[in-house]
Amino acid sequence: MSPWTRVVAAPVLAMLLIGSSACSSSEPEADASSKSTADAASPAASPAAQSGEPTEEQVESLVGRYAHYDVVAYQSTDMKTLIISYGFTDLSMKGGSLMATESFCHAEHRGDQPIETTISDAATSAIKPIAAKVDVSLRNGKLHLERPPTPTGIGIEFADPANDALPTDPNDPRTVDDDGDGNPGITVHVKVTEELQGDIYIARREIFQYEVTQQKNLSLIGTVTDNSEQLIIGASNQMFITRAEWIQVPDLNKSPIVLLPVEQSWDCAKLMEQSPQIFPAVPTVDW
Repeated sequence: MSPWTRVVAAPVLAMLLIGSSACSSSEPEADASSKSTADAASPAASPAAQSGEPTEEQVESLVGRYAHYDVVAYQSTDMKTLIISYGFTDLSMKGGSLMATESFCHAEHRGDQPIETTISDAATSAIKPIAAKVDVSLRNGKLHLERPPTPTGIGIEFADPANDALPTDPNDPRTVDDDGDGNPGITVHVKVTEELQGDIYIARREIFQYEVTQQKNLSLIGTVTDNSEQLIIGASNQMFITRAEWIQVPDLNKSPIVLLPVEQSWDCAKLMEQSPQIFPAVPTVDW
């Protein structure tokens, strides 16, 4: 985790972090308009195929659009925070491999401090990780997916996303206005009181990976690990430019991910309209 603004601006970091982890043992119900039942759409594994490599038919059965919900829990020396992200995961076949493409619609923040942070949906949708080859295996008769990390620049254009240094200067020629608000990088608004509020401009290297296992209702549930890096490259109020160290909470049960199969026609508006019915309740900081 990269340096981040301390106490006052610390929650802003959370608003751009994407991640998830194991959820409760109860399985969320798939939407009525999504894929059919597991028995109809997911080929049954024979007793000899309960672990190891899945068949081509089993892998292809995963193809489709999934409503994406994840939570990542972070902590610093000063506060604890949760980032809740909503979007889509699209699984497709390419060259015989299963590929995952993520896109995001909306993000929310929950913390243990009375600080409000706001990030626009335009900023959230600017997070566009590259498509990644997914490793698919069988574990105890269930399809298990592992998406590897794919370093992705947000608010900056990297020639080498995995190794290029983040900018510290808002005039760095690599900096881009990804949320289209006229400011460098990604803008996050911070409000402590009516009198004390302002904007922070961020450049970020998004690095996340997840593991999920298919459930009986065809949902995919598992954990996300986040190793993203982030720097403040400017602010409307200089007092917001301080540093803090953030880490993901080691207990991945605090960072759940849920992927639910939905129709290809679903967009962000449909997702956010349906999210209270199809996803778990928004969690609170409870550790």
